[in-house]
Amino acid sequence: MLIPTPKGVKMVILYVLTGICLFASLIADPSKTLQALKIAGKRFLKLLGEFALLLILVSLALTLLPPQSITHYLKGPGKLLGTLIAATVGSLTFIPGFIAYPLAGILHQQGIPYFVLAAFVTTLMMVGVVTFPMEQRIMGTRVALVRNILYFFLALLTSLAIGLIFGELP
Repeated sequence: MLIPTPKGVKMVILYVLTGICLFASLIADPSKTLQALKIAGKRFLKLLGEFALLLILVSLALTLLPPQSITHYLKGPGKLLGTLIAATVGSLTFIPGFIAYPLAGILHQQGIPYFVLAAFVTTLMMVGVVTFPMEQRIMGTRVALVRNILYFFLALLTSLAIGLIFGELP
């Protein structure tokens, strides 16, 4: 059985475990560990600009769009429409998980049901309209198209399951 702990304590535990693993790696093979840290640092700095821009754009969108309008559109006139809007927005946007999950938490605090958030986050992670051209080059048009359509419907099924599990749907 897991012992309930505050979020901050869980993060401290993760940081400590990461530090222990890094230290063990340094002891086992210092040159490989330092090389891996250099590569990771370079990649982090390379992506930092893109992530900062993404954070700024999401922050601007959340600032410019009143929370009531976001809530209104995601709740929609009906549960089905709100879910479809969330799934469509999730499919069309490209937001990394470390932004998407806190955003979903904020939206839930504003009254958005879990099943709508599940549709949003699941399509966000699994369906890639923005990344389609890259997928098309790598996997081919047919495979990329089938993958995206299949994952869109799987996201809706996941949303339905979440709604049933949390009692938000009849």
